[in-house]
Amino acid sequence: MSSTKKPDQIVFDEESQRYDAALKPYATGVGAPKITATDTVAWKNRNIHKVNHQINTKYVELKAAYDEMMEQFEYNNLIYGARFNFEPVIGSTYHLYRNKKEEPFLSVIAPHECNFDFVGSFRLNADQMWEKANVGLKQVK
Repeated sequence: MSSTKKPDQIVFDEESQRYDAALKPYATGVGAPKITATDTVAWKNRNIHKVNHQINTKYVELKAAYDEMMEQFEYNNLIYGARFNFEPVIGSTYHLYRNKKEEPFLSVIAPHECNFDFVGSFRLNADQMWEKANVGLKQVK
């Protein structure tokens, strides 16, 4: 160990017996560049806005997918609970109606061919799930 005192601008590590000014994460001399804290407020605010927008967009997408799935669940539940006396064929379109007692029933008769209380048209897919079909709107003759 060196017993002589070094000047303040000299950085000497007594333990390793080496000069290590270049290894320090801070300025060690009077002529060194000024250390200033980086202003990160603007960067943080900009990125907080971006992240919040991304999260909100993903939330809206997930909520829309959830709402669509719940709607599909509800009408599948309604159709499977409806009365019908035939075995539906995959890929075919069927029409859901309500009788006078407000009970649902499934039919092959199109809405423009009858005067039943029309609920909607549905197609059975290969997964045995009912999908809404864009047919069956009442046509004026």
